[in-house]
This record gives sequence, structure tokens and C-alpha cells, in this order.
Amino acid sequence: MEGFNSQLQEHLSTLEQLGLLRSLRVVEETDGTRITIGGHKLINFSSNDYLGLASHPAIAAAMGEGAQRWGSGSTASRLISGTTAEHAALEEELALAKGTEAALVFSTGVAAATGTIPALVGKGDVIIMDKLAHACLIDGARASEATLRVYPHNDLEKLESHLKWAREKHPTSTGARVMILTESVFSMDGDLAPLHEIVELKERYGAILFLDEAHAVGVRGTGAQGLAGELGLGGQIEIQMGTLGKALGVSGGYIAGSRVLIDFLINRARSFVFSTAPSPAVAAAGRASLRIVQSPEGEALRVRLQENLSLFASEMKIAASPSAIVPLILGSEERVLHETARLQNSGFFIPAIRYPTVPRNTARLRITLSSAHPQEQILRLAVALKDSGLRV
Repeated sequence: MEGFNSQLQEHLSTLEQLGLLRSLRVVEETDGTRITIGGHKLINFSSNDYLGLASHPAIAAAMGEGAQRWGSGSTASRLISGTTAEHAALEEELALAKGTEAALVFSTGVAAATGTIPALVGKGDVIIMDKLAHACLIDGARASEATLRVYPHNDLEKLESHLKWAREKHPTSTGARVMILTESVFSMDGDLAPLHEIVELKERYGAILFLDEAHAVGVRGTGAQGLAGELGLGGQIEIQMGTLGKALGVSGGYIAGSRVLIDFLINRARSFVFSTAPSPAVAAAGRASLRIVQSPEGEALRVRLQENLSLFASEMKIAASPSAIVPLILGSEERVLHETARLQNSGFFIPAIRYPTVPRNTARLRITLSSAHPQEQILRLAVALKDSGLRV
């Protein structure tokens, strides 16, 4: 035991020397866009709660009513006795919102990716993935044992080169699958995938597309469409992944697609088959959130978010982000840790994002804006950044 712990401590010490050690911060209280850590109230510019729905009273009420009706837990996996009427209704409403035949809810977005990808591709198949794809897509790809090729971020020429290679080595006639993995809104950079072009290449080479819409749903398009729906491409994308835990303010992940896809995953996605189902109370909250996101109130929240993004861009003299994510790339771990501490002392919470979350030498402040941020908070942040000479 002592030798084992010593080895772990040595590894932790190395991470600390490299500026890569992480620790948990206990949030003692939340109040809209403010959080309390260590007794200090801070304005939170790190949350993925893009529409401010995590504290919406109607969603909290739905969760409470769900718990009263169903209890606190689902008691079993979805295939045993864990699928409640709340889960089924949520999946019907997600499919309707995404314009697909069906949807399947997982406990997390990570579980949705790591269960779905290996269920659909394996040895003899090929995965072609954007270099900046989320870790859950990387983990799902590795677990699949398919041949993996990575293309530079949003590099359509290299993507096509990989597709050509894949179809030369694995012709359609062999039954081999070629899957493209990409996010629609990239989680650490906030930019968009060139989705029209990716779909065109996918169809030209007989590939299938797995699209991670986690940071697009509720932000891009209307309702819960995401970027695929906004561009009118939903019907041409085989697998759409999303989350309830970001703009929708709850928790859990989902896959949306054809009925046969969902039936297949119910039987073959290991993270679905062998996991206890999400709480039905969470499913009830997800349904309430979907209703809000697709209502006039939801549209007003999206408009407010765009106004906040425009205000921040104007103050910082940059182009407005196409998403709620604005990266400030500083390069070194030492510098980003210094700026995180300085901003926290000034009353702002923006954690340092470092390797392996982002590539080496691209450590950054990942600033996220919400429709819940008053303009005064955004103006104060812009002043704090400019006073330190920081530019996006």
C-alpha cells in the first residue's frame, strides 16, 4: 500500500511542477451568475448554463414533482426496470425537437459517446475525427478498435484525403463503415464545424456522420435544433448526440436518429445496457427545460445571449463569437494560472484550461457568457481583462 501511494504521489508532484495539477473547488452557494467559493462571492464566467436555466423555478419544480411521484432513483438499468414513463416521454420530445424518428437518453453525454461509437464501428471499420474533438469522442473511438485517422481542425482538404484513403482500403462493397466524428460547436474554441461541406463529403464517400451538438443545442437555431437543424441538415446526419446538462440546465446525454439506430443502441451500447437509468426526476426536469427552450421565453433568452455576446465583442474589439464560448489563449500553464488567480482576486471565476483538455502550449481562459449575465457584469469583466493587457 505504501509503495502504491508513493508512486501516485510522485505522479501528482510531477503534475504540480508542470502546472497541470488539478483539484476540486467546493461551491458553497450559487445565486444566478454568482457563486461562492471559500467564502468569496465570484461572478461565474465558466458555466455551460448558457441560457441560465439551471436555476429556473419551473424546472426545479418539475424535478421536485418528479421526485415526489417516482422517488429519488430509477432503481435499475433501463432494460430491467429503470425506464419510466418520464424517460419515454423525454425521448419522444427530444426526437420531436431534433426532427428525428427517435432518441435515447443516457446518464451523461460521455456515456452516450463512449457507448454509441463502439456499438456502431469496430475492427475493419474506419473513424476519421477532427483533431479538436471532445475527449468523449476520442475515448469512444479508441474503445471501438476501428482504424483511427485524425484531420487538422476543420481541414476539409485533409478530411477528404482521409475519406479517399478509407474507401480505397475499405470499399463500400466490403460492408466496412467509415464514420466521421466532429463537434458542431467546439467546446474549447467556440467555433463551428463547416457542416454543409462535411455532410457533402460524407455522402460523396459513403460515410456516416456522428455529430456532437452538446454546445449548440439551445444556442444555435431555434428551440433545441442545434446547428444541424439551423442549417437544415438534420435529415442527412445519421447520429446526433446532445446533452441536457449545458444550455438545458439539467443533466444527461442523448442520441437522436432513426428508429432502427435507437433500437440497435438499446441492445448494443454497453454504457446504456449496464448503467442504472438516470433519475426519473431528472427526466421530468429535462422535459420542463425542453418546453422552455422551445417557447417564446426560450427565444427571448437566446436573443439576450446574443446581445451579451455582441456587447462583450464590442468592448473587447473582436468579432462576436458564433457560440457562447470565447477562448483567450495565453499559451503557457504558468501564465494562465497567474491570470486565473488575478481575476479571482478581482471577483471573477474563470478557471485555467490546460493540457490535456487542450493541446500543449494553448492553455487558455475559456470565457463563457450566459443570457443570465447582466450587462454590468460583462462590462466589468472587459475592464478587468483590458486592465491586465489581455486580448482575445
